Amino acid sequence: MATMTADERFALISENLQEVLNPDVIKTILAEGRNPRVYWGTSPTGKPHCGYFVPAVKIAQLLAAGCEVTVLVADIHGFLDNLKAPIELVEHRSKYYEYTITAMLQAVGVSTEKLRFVLGSSYQKTPEYIMDVYKLCSMVSEHDAKKAGAEVVKQSDNSPLSGLLYPILQVLDEEYLKVDVQFGGLDQRKLFAASTEWQPKMGYKKRGHLINPLVPGLTGGKMSSSEEDSKIDLLESVDSIRKKIRKAQAAPQQTENNGVLSFAQYVLFPALALKTGTPEFRVSRERDGLEPLVYSHIDQMVSDYKNDVLTPQLLKPAVADALVELTAPIRAAFEASPEWQDVIQKAYPPPPQKEKKKKQKDKGSRYPGAGAPAADQAKPADAEPTN
Repeated sequence: MATMTADERFALISENLQEVLNPDVIKTILAEGRNPRVYWGTSPTGKPHCGYFVPAVKIAQLLAAGCEVTVLVADIHGFLDNLKAPIELVEHRSKYYEYTITAMLQAVGVSTEKLRFVLGSSYQKTPEYIMDVYKLCSMVSEHDAKKAGAEVVKQSDNSPLSGLLYPILQVLDEEYLKVDVQFGGLDQRKLFAASTEWQPKMGYKKRGHLINPLVPGLTGGKMSSSEEDSKIDLLESVDSIRKKIRKAQAAPQQTENNGVLSFAQYVLFPALALKTGTPEFRVSRERDGLEPLVYSHIDQMVSDYKNDVLTPQLLKPAVADALVELTAPIRAAFEASPEWQDVIQKAYPPPPQKEKKKKQKDKGSRYPGAGAPAADQAKPADAEPTN
């Protein structure tokens, strides 16, 4: 970072982003030679999966650009969002997220010295914060609160009131975490726009916002914890990783909604750049007796894919190999940590098994071992047989 200019730092900060809101906030800080303070929030609900590499790689880039990064483990948010996470499991899941995210960042070889984890409940229950929640609630309409959280919070015809508090809290988090910038996905754009409008009403400064694109999952849609086939768990076995990549949706010459190609663009290329300085993505063509395809930039890969030089049959095993290598340190860290292994059992306990009631088959009254019929049992022991 010491040898990077302000422009180079901003280029790394904004690389692969969908959009930067209020970029002048960031550029001014960089021009003054300071380190932007950035936060990314995540609710500890479902298990982090390989889709989390998309924000994790961006966080790694932010750290490499000299930013001071806070990961907010938003335990109260997770509870507010339509009760996604049972409150009794949130504490354990928060710890699991901390272990996992740290291991992901270490896997791409970035120092985590300027990274801090903050639990939302550590300050969101203070009198000052609660009073600001009340103040902001008095300034924001129900319509605007719903609009801000529309893409983030589950909404229905009869949603819990807690869903309206979700965007209020997230905007206030920027002030209470003392950051200059918030980073999140495209689904949070409306919330970020609301922050730009609401912060001045509270007498607080306007923040910059870094917006990641929504990257398709392996089945083409969003990579989701609730869709088993769309995601790859960070601790998944090597065989399972290869199998899921093999089954992933990647139509020939189609670059849109292509989860395998998108993973290469938003995770593998920037991860290689962080680890080696110059990314070199190799695609073996040994089975065809040809030299490997070597890519130093995603544009070359996309062009070859469109022209069918790079086929799904070549791309998938190359991505699988790269993902196996990327996740290897995470699996190793998990195996070496009894604490992490204990936390996962408490955070995601297996569902209770339903006891199956065995249906007793009616075998009739006369079968071996059945004993005497009730009518016979009622007779006196010395009773005479009936003629």
